[in-house]
Amino acid sequence: MMKETVMSRSVRLVCAGGLLGLGLLAQSAMAQEQQMQRIEITGSSIKRIVSETANPLTVVKAEEFVKQGLTTAQEVLDRIPSNSSSFGSGNTVGGNSSGLPTGGQSVADLRGLGGDKTLVLLNGRRLANHPYDGASVDLNMIPVSALERVEVLRDGASAIYGTDAIGGVINFITRRSVTTTTITAEALLPRRDGGDEKRINVSTGFGDLDKDGFNVWGVFDWHKMDILTSQQREFSKTGIIPERGLNLTSGTTFPGNFFDPGSSVAGNPGFKSGCNPPFSVPRASNGTCRQDYTRLIDDLPAQEQKAFFGKASFKLNGDHTATIEYLHAENDVLSHTAPPPQTGLELPKTSKYYPGNAGGVPAMPGLSGQPLSVNWRPVEAGQREINSLGAADRLSIGAEGLVRGWDYKTGFTISESRSAEWFTGGYVRDDAFAAGVKNGILNPFGLQDTAGKAYLDSTALRGKVQNGTTRNTGIDFKISNADLWEMAGGKTGLALGGELRREEADFIVNRDIAGQAASSGLSGSQSTSGARTIKALFAEIDLHPAKDLEVQFATRVDDYSDAGNTVNPKLGLSYTPSKQVLLRGSASTGFRAPTLFEKNAPKSKNDTNNSYNDPILCPGGTLSSNPIANPLRDCDLQQFKLQGGNPNLNPEKSKTFSVGIVVEPVPQATLAVDYWNIKLKDKIDAVPEEAIYGDYAKYKDRFLRNPDGSPFAILDLKENLGKVNTDGVDVSLSLRSGATQYGNFTFNLDGTYVHKYEYQDERDGPFFDKVGVYRANNPVFRWKHNATIGWRSGVWSVNLAQSFKTGYTDQNLDIDPQFFNHVPSYSLWNLTGTYTGIKGLTLMAGIKNLLDKQPPFSNQGTLFQKGYDPRYTDPLGRTLYLRGSYAF
Repeated sequence: MMKETVMSRSVRLVCAGGLLGLGLLAQSAMAQEQQMQRIEITGSSIKRIVSETANPLTVVKAEEFVKQGLTTAQEVLDRIPSNSSSFGSGNTVGGNSSGLPTGGQSVADLRGLGGDKTLVLLNGRRLANHPYDGASVDLNMIPVSALERVEVLRDGASAIYGTDAIGGVINFITRRSVTTTTITAEALLPRRDGGDEKRINVSTGFGDLDKDGFNVWGVFDWHKMDILTSQQREFSKTGIIPERGLNLTSGTTFPGNFFDPGSSVAGNPGFKSGCNPPFSVPRASNGTCRQDYTRLIDDLPAQEQKAFFGKASFKLNGDHTATIEYLHAENDVLSHTAPPPQTGLELPKTSKYYPGNAGGVPAMPGLSGQPLSVNWRPVEAGQREINSLGAADRLSIGAEGLVRGWDYKTGFTISESRSAEWFTGGYVRDDAFAAGVKNGILNPFGLQDTAGKAYLDSTALRGKVQNGTTRNTGIDFKISNADLWEMAGGKTGLALGGELRREEADFIVNRDIAGQAASSGLSGSQSTSGARTIKALFAEIDLHPAKDLEVQFATRVDDYSDAGNTVNPKLGLSYTPSKQVLLRGSASTGFRAPTLFEKNAPKSKNDTNNSYNDPILCPGGTLSSNPIANPLRDCDLQQFKLQGGNPNLNPEKSKTFSVGIVVEPVPQATLAVDYWNIKLKDKIDAVPEEAIYGDYAKYKDRFLRNPDGSPFAILDLKENLGKVNTDGVDVSLSLRSGATQYGNFTFNLDGTYVHKYEYQDERDGPFFDKVGVYRANNPVFRWKHNATIGWRSGVWSVNLAQSFKTGYTDQNLDIDPQFFNHVPSYSLWNLTGTYTGIKGLTLMAGIKNLLDKQPPFSNQGTLFQKGYDPRYTDPLGRTLYLRGSYAF
């Protein structure tokens, strides 16, 4: 069995692993002493010595991300510059940018093309995708404590692994065997309140695969993170920051706003007394109040994760090995948002709480006596609380070995991902609540009396609102031979393989719960299901037509039972003109069929992310004279969008190429530069809501209305949009001192420069470039890098790491030009030290976010968190990191 080694003085070894991932080279001296054995690495199906491949691969060893204090798969991938974003549990708060519940999902996104175009593998095989989008793996289900390394293939790999690997492949690789027992405990303690983390994991195993013919091992991991509320950090306390032009509030408030359709008078009885500061504030222009809902949400929800991974390997004889792997993971997230908004309530003149009646609500001038339309947020109901329960199971049975010079590998894998959402607080039954207002029991303008409080409590809505399941069952096989025949530059290798996979998905909406709460975003949803079969054959050949020239050609044929068939080739070249230089390049195509969820997702009526004016009834923010116009519904409020799947979707198709150079002028220095270019067409997504509201003349057919002309929703289903063209450069630099009287020093830098990221909202439409600009729900960073400096001497080692992102032009939606914001660059520093002077014991201490860098201000309105962007920043601040591990 090969030790973890990928470096030697030969430049060929340098190229193998994309070279340089986060301190990999610290092991180079030991590597040179090990006999090189043939193994399979990400990017090729031909087993070979690792130095023989030239794919642009980033390798991150588990010991290296431990040294940086990275405790989750999401954090590890955040340090990969080619990964755009892997927003974690904070995405649960209020749902994702589509307004739908996320189940606490965390997603990887290579090249910013979307998580649906990044293929995530565990030991080279698929996991079931998360059931709420059906397009991407939930990173929370990856057993971090079981990992040996993470390999990130940065170019398209559809010809090798499957058509959906357009952006690249992330392969999480567990340890092959364990023969000791190790107990590890971690704690992360922010210097401010909130967000504490704790982790305990235990691994054990027995049996030497080579000596005893078997090895059985397992690891159990428990990880818990405490809640971080918006009020525990200054930068997230409010959505009202006048000096920055930020006023992200809601017109559904406590006390409630009213509109009299008979006199067109709008107001709030609590306006003169300041509404309910600081949670709601006066709006002087029309005498109403605005809710600062940001004050009642989580920055990071409470989260608890449990995972077990076990593996058994058996030598059947000297050339054959059988393996069994089992993964079980759970993710429990408890999130909070502001109390439930209730809109369009009818308050008749007969209610004692009609202004001026006996209920104590002051009289309001100009009322016609007609029933009032009221928007009210009942704070006494409490914050809306959702418990998201996710789980995943995966069983993989495989065999591999050697027959007459041919390596073979085959396996059966069954994988399932489940998620369920439970209303556990705050939600109310809409009909009963509206009846309480209409019947004069509930007071929308103040706190409830005894009868009102009892009635409000009776409207509480609890229970499971939805659940989903995806299942992936597959059989795969491959054979390869790296020594078929001799050519001028070396021996030819060949791999052949195939796959049969069945995908199934069920999405269940509990109509008894969801139908009673419009604020759930699921009130109009229906249960749905789907299934399909995928068959694939692939071939790969590795040629050496001349000395130091390697040609890799691969092709894959996939047949989808619901999306047709496709052939995707890949050509790769590498040339080593000298021992110090390697040139490489590749070109490939990709094809991503619509997921079952994208085709079959039920239609649901959800809030828009941002607030808008209805273009007919409140053009430019001025209420129309139309008698049906209502400022509490039509002006500066979240509107509705009708979302869902589309059975008529066509597949996405792509073309990718890359060229690169690796130079190692001296054994202590390595530089790799790779240019990449991706062209995608027929991108599957919904048109950005800001595009629809920003051009009413163009999109007026999408504005759906009720029979009386009042707004119903904008139609924003999944569809095939236009093209995406993006290109850029990856840079890797490694410097290593070797042994000196002061110890060993290493420096590693991995960076990605994006030259262009242009996209179309529709076929043949104009292109918009979002590099350095917030568009279509997020920016693309011009430059990202992760840099590490390492020192090791005897039993001591120190690691200093920096992650860096350039700035960008903010969303600036409906912001006065004088307040247009540019989000500055952002960097985080982590410092850790390790001591191994006691046998079996490893002690580590450090500081994450060493400089206590606060998130820069952002006026984005896409996410529930306001004042900053939680996808790209650290809300915790300076955090003490402690870790102890004992092996015996």
